[in-house]
Amino acid sequence: MTPLDETISAIRPADQDAMARAREHQDRLTKPRGALGALEDVAVRLAGAAGVCPPPMPVPAALAIFAADHGVHAQGVSPWPQEVTTQMVANFLAGGAVANAFAASAGASVTVVDVGVAADLPAAPGLRAHKIAYGTADLSAGPAMTTEQAAAALRVGVEVAGELIEAGARCLITGDMGIANTTASAALICAYTGRDAAEVTGRGTGIDDATHQHKIGIVRRALEVNRLRAADGFTPERPEDALRALAAVGGLEHAAIAGFILGAAAARVPVILDGVIAGSAALAAVALAPAVAGYCVAGHRSAEPGHAATLDHLGLRPLVDLELRLGEGTGGLLAHPIVSAAVRVMHEVATFDSAGVTEKEG
Repeated sequence: MTPLDETISAIRPADQDAMARAREHQDRLTKPRGALGALEDVAVRLAGAAGVCPPPMPVPAALAIFAADHGVHAQGVSPWPQEVTTQMVANFLAGGAVANAFAASAGASVTVVDVGVAADLPAAPGLRAHKIAYGTADLSAGPAMTTEQAAAALRVGVEVAGELIEAGARCLITGDMGIANTTASAALICAYTGRDAAEVTGRGTGIDDATHQHKIGIVRRALEVNRLRAADGFTPERPEDALRALAAVGGLEHAAIAGFILGAAAARVPVILDGVIAGSAALAAVALAPAVAGYCVAGHRSAEPGHAATLDHLGLRPLVDLELRLGEGTGGLLAHPIVSAAVRVMHEVATFDSAGVTEKEG
């Protein structure tokens, strides 16, 4: 059994007994039943993930930003030059990105992981060097990665999750950086959900109408040349097909984020997903290990159209909807205080009995 197989085999479904006890506890708190809406569902979900009620406070939190480049960039799907990936990694490490500001606000640590940047990066505090390749191949001409490369990137994500949890993190947040990675995300979403490319392919960091139509065509071509359609006999529920799809049209950062989610679930630690990149990676993780869905919280709804389709497929409700489309982990970081508040209610709010408050009649 490989280390990745061992991680997947360690993942258990959410604890239904703990979830039932969490719902019962919510109903005894000094508030009308259901008055906290989706926050009650978050607390129940975290109880199921941890297997205890009330669930542990999800602090401290740790953000991991997985960075990689994409061969499909050569097809003109993004107006940004590829070297921006390298430049933004330096910006993260210097503390100058939006993710850094949001992380400081949330009290979360920031770790940057080079899993496939198309340049050699100098060693720096906060940077983990796990380069699998100098970017992927062009997914519209054939597989972006070999299955061995995808598996290696999955293992990187598992390893980073384990290291952060061992260092004390009790909640993980996904982050990403990679110019052209929304194209790969759209292809993954199509592969795992069966949606059409026109429905899930967005404008990424900002493209005009002509480039958007070109991008849709590239996604369709990728699905065709890599035989990722039902007509080809492709079935994403089969683990071998799930891994093949990830390798064929994903990015090295997508695979690493999928591994990051798997590693968190194996340790019964919740993961707050960011936007469309994280969502598409979560589709891969869930295809490999369906029970993983019970450990995920949707931080926000991205402005990218594919993200809504992804959340629907995963059965997740976003906590924040602010038309964000930056990535980096920003939406997940904004959601973390909400997740923490939902759990704090379970620990600190009095019950009707303990507070001597009369419940509603009937």
